[in-house]
Amino acid sequence: MSVLISLAIVVALCVIAYLGAAVAGLSTFFAIVIPYAAIAIFLAGFVWRVLKWAAAPVPFNIATSCGQQKSLPWIKNNNLEAPHNLFGVLCRMALEVFCFRSLARNVKHAFVSRKDYEPKLAYKASLWLWGGALAFHYSFLVVFLRHYRFFSDPVPYPLEGLQTLDGFFQVGSPTFYISGFVLLAAVLFLFARRVVDPQLRYISLVPDYFPLFLLMGIAGSGLIMRYTALKVDIPAVKELCIGLMSFHPVAPAAGTVGAIFYIHLFLVCSLFAYFPFSKLMHLAGVWLSPTRNMIAASRMKRHVNPWNYPVKVHTYEEYEDEFRAKMVGAGIPVDEPVEEKEAKKA
Repeated sequence: MSVLISLAIVVALCVIAYLGAAVAGLSTFFAIVIPYAAIAIFLAGFVWRVLKWAAAPVPFNIATSCGQQKSLPWIKNNNLEAPHNLFGVLCRMALEVFCFRSLARNVKHAFVSRKDYEPKLAYKASLWLWGGALAFHYSFLVVFLRHYRFFSDPVPYPLEGLQTLDGFFQVGSPTFYISGFVLLAAVLFLFARRVVDPQLRYISLVPDYFPLFLLMGIAGSGLIMRYTALKVDIPAVKELCIGLMSFHPVAPAAGTVGAIFYIHLFLVCSLFAYFPFSKLMHLAGVWLSPTRNMIAASRMKRHVNPWNYPVKVHTYEEYEDEFRAKMVGAGIPVDEPVEEKEAKKA
C-alpha cells in the first residue's frame, strides 16, 4: 500500500505540472514562482532543522567507538576507531561522509540451514547496499554539479572538466553522460531492495518510497529530454536559469520547451521543498551526530555536565553520623565505631 500511495503522489505531481503548464498555460507560474517558492522552503527548512539539532543539549561524552580508547601509556589505542584528538575525529568524519564507512561495515544476520544439523546463525556484510549507496550519492552529486552549466556563462573550467570526464564514453551525439544512467540504476536498485526483502518491505512506509519515486521521475524525465525526440530548447532553458539566479527571470516562450521540461522542473522543485522535512536531511545530520563528531576521551579526562546545577546532597559520612548507633545495634559495619566518634568529639 505504501508503494502505491507514493507512486500515486508522484504521478499526481507529473499530471499537475502537465495540466498547469501545457494545458492551462501557467508556464510563468511553474517556471518562476514554483522554483522560488521551493528554494525558499528548502533554505528555511534546512536552517530550521540544523538550528534545532544544534540546540539539542549533549551533556555527556557519547562518542561511538569500536576500538581501544587512549588511556594508559602502555596500552595501544586506535585513534581512528576511538579518536582522542581533533585529527582523529576529522579522519573518521571524512571516511564517514565520503566513503560511508559505517555502512560498509554494516552486517546482517540470518539463520542458514545445514544438512543434518540445526540452522546456524551467520553474519554477512551488506556490500551491495554500500555499493548502491555510493553509486547513487556520487552520481547524484555529478548530475547536480553538471547542471550548474545552465546557471553560469561562461561555464567554470572545473565543471567543463567534470563534463568531459562524465562523457568519457561518448559514441555519438548527444554526449553520453554516464552519471544519469548510474543515478537511475542506483535508485532502481535501492527501490528493488526494499520491495524484494520481506523484512525491509515490512518496515518501509511512504516516506521511504516517495523520495525514490521522486528521484526516478527526475532522472527518467531528464534522460528522456536528452536522449529522445522530446528535446527542449537549451538556450531558452539556460536563459530561464540565469534569470532565476540574477532575480530577473524570463519565462520561456510558448513552444520553446515542452511539457516534459515542466514536469522535470516541478519534480525537482518538489524534491527541494520536501528535502528539509524528510530522511534526506541526513545530508546535514551526519555532521551534527554527536556519536561521530565527538572526541572519545572519556578515559583521559572527566566530563562534567555543563548544565549541572548545585543540589543539596546527603553524604555517607552524614548518613553514618545520623544512624551510627542504630547501625551498630543492627550489626551493620560502620567506618567509625561509636567510641572513636565520641573520642573525636571530646
